[in-house]
Amino acid sequence: MALASPPIIIAIGGQGSRIGGDKAERLLGGERLIDHMLRWARGQSDLIALAVRASCADADMGTGLPTVADAAANLGPISALDSAMRFASQHGRNHVLLVSCDMPFLPDDLLARLSHVIGEAGAALPDVAGRVQPLAALWRVDCAALHTYIAGGGQSLWRYAEQQGMERLPGRAADFANINTPEELAAAEQRFKRGAR
Repeated sequence: MALASPPIIIAIGGQGSRIGGDKAERLLGGERLIDHMLRWARGQSDLIALAVRASCADADMGTGLPTVADAAANLGPISALDSAMRFASQHGRNHVLLVSCDMPFLPDDLLARLSHVIGEAGAALPDVAGRVQPLAALWRVDCAALHTYIAGGGQSLWRYAEQQGMERLPGRAADFANINTPEELAAAEQRFKRGAR
């Protein structure tokens, strides 16, 4: 059953220390990583926002998108999921797609396929050779359950997904390649030059 337009939240709150900082600003094919992700997201949903660190609450990176700041510092990606759920709840949406800013090769039908498999589960995660991808996943909005998990010391996205019940969507490693280092950025640049997606 198709879901009603889940919003897409692009997480840009990571430090990006392995790539020298400002990961979302890194250029790939002459465009910033955030611009690649924004173009992809606009083809999927009518509602998009950026999940940012609390110290960067007003930093939309020139995108014009709304931002949702971490409610608590130093929790890692679980903070982005909290931001995503709060944003979706405020807009009356029951599901939200959370993606990282550094995954420029996501398939165009990702949201549709995740929506198809999630059913009554708490999350639908791509699975690449047995490894799930929580930063390219569809989540059922349940702010209370997530807050309880975080309050109990939980920080792992996949453990939260497991706790809430998750469906897995088989995926290709190439689709979920992310960019954390200069070497991975160089490899992605070569892939763009070849026209490979």
